[in-house]
Amino acid sequence: MSFFLDDTFEKSSVILDLTSKRQQILGANIVNAHTPGYVRHDINFEQYIGSLNTPLETEMSKKLGPSPLTQDKGGEVSMQNELIEMQRNMLYYSVATRRMSSVIQQLKTVAQIGK
Repeated sequence: MSFFLDDTFEKSSVILDLTSKRQQILGANIVNAHTPGYVRHDINFEQYIGSLNTPLETEMSKKLGPSPLTQDKGGEVSMQNELIEMQRNMLYYSVATRRMSSVIQQLKTVAQIGK
């Protein structure tokens, strides 16, 4: 059981890191929306999360779509679309924090039983 929890902890950590990074990238897109020649950037969850094996990661991978970790997505930045993506990303982050909290609680339970 300890191995399973450790693996789940690592997966949750990856999801939190990726959603945090994506929020930064989306914010940079908004800040640079009126910069001449600026190209929209995004982050690839599929590359990292798509290889994980739970329904949450698979669903996130499908919804967030393919691209390298940080990639030029081309085209102009749409403020509306970036704000929508930020809201969607915040929901994913919220789910990931709940999952991490659950994993930590499970680890505490295991530690207390082991005493």
